[in-house]
Amino acid sequence: MGFTNNITRSQDVLMLNGVSVIFPEVYHNGWLSVHGFIQLAWNSEEREMSRFRGLLQASLNATKKALTWNVEDLVPPTERYIFNFNSKDELKKWHLYSDSEYGGLSSASLEIPDTGNGPNGIFSGNLSLDFIEGSKLKINRSGFCGMRSKKFDGFIDLDPYDTVALKVRGDGRCYISTIYTENWVNSPGQEEDNSWQAFVFVPKDNWYIAKIPLARYLPTWRGNVIDAEMEMNPSRVVGMSLSVNAEGGLPGARVGPGDFKLEIDWIKALRTQ
Repeated sequence: MGFTNNITRSQDVLMLNGVSVIFPEVYHNGWLSVHGFIQLAWNSEEREMSRFRGLLQASLNATKKALTWNVEDLVPPTERYIFNFNSKDELKKWHLYSDSEYGGLSSASLEIPDTGNGPNGIFSGNLSLDFIEGSKLKINRSGFCGMRSKKFDGFIDLDPYDTVALKVRGDGRCYISTIYTENWVNSPGQEEDNSWQAFVFVPKDNWYIAKIPLARYLPTWRGNVIDAEMEMNPSRVVGMSLSVNAEGGLPGARVGPGDFKLEIDWIKALRTQ
């Protein structure tokens, strides 16, 4: 005589201690498995009953785990730190660049000094429109410096958020905030990440929280806005940067060659809606 379980084919749910466990119908070696129970010949009843008990326990464990999920896994917090310049270890996450790599004379530094008011990052330097005499590395324009984060280990998912916020104190210049996302637009063989940029005007001397909606970031290529129907993929962020140019920017901002200084406390992602 064959073993047949007492659950009918029309049933979809098994109730165990008040928990619903769903099993699909499959075929196994020609036998119909109804909701996870395989109809077996009598000589394998005990072995298959043991397997069934294991399947049942695994299903119960998975259900219990699902019921104990942290609510933050389902609803992320309204804000999260992306960078927090409260430790010298933060310096390891960034590298500097300037037109000096191409024959220019601009220079930049990033430091987190020990001060009585608490640590914060200081991005500073000098913007120059001149070139090294005799340099073979020429660019169309000089007078720029930047700090770019090293690539994240994986991605930062900003999809649950709609705004990037920076707590900064500046010098009246206009800075550029850049978000780098995984390349999904450039042609095969191009290794550059997609870049999205927005201006940040930083008032002089006072701490200021600049809030930039993600929708305000425009697609760019090598510093120029590109005319393309593109949308940022905020779930695949690979890096960020802050930069400054001697020329250009928003009306009313300080421009021209000379010193610059931007203090940075933190950079966060916000959900405002």
